[in-house]
Amino acid sequence: MYERYRIALEVARRYDRPRVLDIGCGSARIAEPLLEDGAGEYVGVDFSAPMLALAQDRLARFGERATLIEADFLDVDLAGHFDLVLALGVFDYVADPEPMVRRIAALSTGSVVATFPRWSWIKGPVRHLRYEVVLDCPIYDYTIRELRFLFGAAGFERMRVVKRGAGFLVEARDGPSK
Repeated sequence: MYERYRIALEVARRYDRPRVLDIGCGSARIAEPLLEDGAGEYVGVDFSAPMLALAQDRLARFGERATLIEADFLDVDLAGHFDLVLALGVFDYVADPEPMVRRIAALSTGSVVATFPRWSWIKGPVRHLRYEVVLDCPIYDYTIRELRFLFGAAGFERMRVVKRGAGFLVEARDGPSK
């Protein structure tokens, strides 16, 4: 978790007062360092009211620079474009990632940092048993090939896929012209 936050913060520092969208923001743990480092605006979207309540408490000191929205990312009305779009720990639960990546591409004028789980013969069976059987929550795994196709089809011309632990971190730039 800390590695993906470190990379997201590193990417954010490339921009002067970036406008940041955080999809599946949860309690918005990454928002504090982003805003402290000078992000001009942070918008967090999540469908969990209890997580957003935690985020609201955490971000109250940033006032209007932090906006939290309770909604499904594919349905929410978002104005303008974002310098940085984050999707950290979201794609584990997305059955059809293509519409989500296309929507991210439509909203991004800069960089995207997203994480994706990958199959592991060591942790995979236990992880899938725990989530899908015990918790009744389907989860999904990805390959580098799938990620390259997914982001390429959405119009991203440059991307970096890094293998990290039990997953991948994707940094994509130069999406479709706005």
